[in-house]
Amino acid sequence: MPYSNDSATQELEPTARWNNKKRLGRSLGRSKGQALLRLVATLLVASVVDFTVINVLPGSPGQVILGTQGTPQKVAALNKALGLTSPIYDQYFRWLGDLVTVKLGRSYVSGNHIGAEIAQALQVTAPLVLGGLVIGIALSLPLAFVIYLLRETRFSVVVALILDLGISTPSFILGLVLTYTFAIRFSLLPASGFTFWSVSATGALRSLVLPCFALGLVEAAIVSRYAKNLIEEVMSTPYVQAARLRGQSETQAFLRHGLRNISAPLVTVVGLEASGLLVGAVVVENVFGLPGVGTLLLNAVQNRDLIVVQDVVMLAVTLVSTINLLVDLSYKKVQPGLRDEIL
Repeated sequence: MPYSNDSATQELEPTARWNNKKRLGRSLGRSKGQALLRLVATLLVASVVDFTVINVLPGSPGQVILGTQGTPQKVAALNKALGLTSPIYDQYFRWLGDLVTVKLGRSYVSGNHIGAEIAQALQVTAPLVLGGLVIGIALSLPLAFVIYLLRETRFSVVVALILDLGISTPSFILGLVLTYTFAIRFSLLPASGFTFWSVSATGALRSLVLPCFALGLVEAAIVSRYAKNLIEEVMSTPYVQAARLRGQSETQAFLRHGLRNISAPLVTVVGLEASGLLVGAVVVENVFGLPGVGTLLLNAVQNRDLIVVQDVVMLAVTLVSTINLLVDLSYKKVQPGLRDEIL
């Protein structure tokens, strides 16, 4: 029987697939390693900038702690006790070591452990940002698809105006409107303040409902505008049109063929907006009187508690950089064809 090339090819196919998987795994491992190295390098540069900017500001921690009671001799003695008279590079590496080991020292003003203050503030800010992000994502895609379906109706202009209004409305204005409507007018939810989780989980959730919607509704308007353009583009592609010809409805064609193809750019937009929510949370916390990281930062700035400012800024940079890394990795996951280009 003559030798069959087809049989040889079939025998080699498993080996070829295995080799391809091994090469792909090594490539992904290198990519993730490079991404982590870039993250570390970014954080190191950010720490140098953060430390330098804070330490060139006028005034001294000793003067902040002692206030009007501090004589030059007492201020100098206190600064020496705090290690602030040592060379600047020595102060930087000592502070960097404290960051790495999560030993953040004490506040110059309150004397409390900074790590404990940040951990307490994160009990407010973390669920606030997460809740706003979930609300924004949950509303944006259905809203974008409804806008696409109404694109050729008389309601399209009205919907576009409402969307533009949502995008242009600051979160703190929306927060005030929500407070008046649901807290003052109907007394359904608290207008301000926060009940910590250890006291009452239900009370904590009630305290976060209005702030989360103040963040999430603006997020939904922004993402839905971008998602609408993506949906219009993907629904005009040949494979979606072929799905329509096979009898699939607009919704079926989108869910089966369109959604995955817009996932990668949507992940990028949502990641960028998640970083923006951290900034928006600072304003929303102030509107609703929430003791979160934003409030902690504003109080530290007002009291010139520079070590707290320094640590909170570094925390924000770390969170934003980590979110960007996760967005890149997620982008590669939903679009495998871009594995070699992303990281």
